[in-house]
Amino acid sequence: MTRTRPLSFMDEALKEAEAAAARGEVPVGAVIVCEGEVIASAGNRTLADNDPTAHAEVLAIRQAASRLGSQRLGDCDLYVTLEPCAMCAGAISFARIRRLYFGAGDVKGGAVEHGPRFFCQPTCHHAPEVYSGIGEQRAGRILKDFFKARRG
Repeated sequence: MTRTRPLSFMDEALKEAEAAAARGEVPVGAVIVCEGEVIASAGNRTLADNDPTAHAEVLAIRQAASRLGSQRLGDCDLYVTLEPCAMCAGAISFARIRRLYFGAGDVKGGAVEHGPRFFCQPTCHHAPEVYSGIGEQRAGRILKDFFKARRG
């Protein structure tokens, strides 16, 4: 797909979040990078697909697995604008994602640094390296603006 510098991977995820917001979806975006190349990108599509599992992370993992022809993404890094929920953390673990970079923390629904802290559980099969706060201000602003507009 797109070859780009590492500092701009989160920018691509943020563009996916903005596109999701424009579609009326909760503005979360994700990209998966393998060997310095973006191989998958997605924004939330739960409303458009009538699918509660159509979170940006899950959609990007599905794309990357299809593109690589493998359910294991051990050489891949995931950039996502919001701290993953428990469902997405599970998918990240099962896909064996190498590194997770996320923007805004999610006190209410997050499962990495908040809530169940999925990757710290003894039953977790694989825990990626986790880097939080990447593009946090912009990611948070996109979310706050979206929900403020919805409340009218």
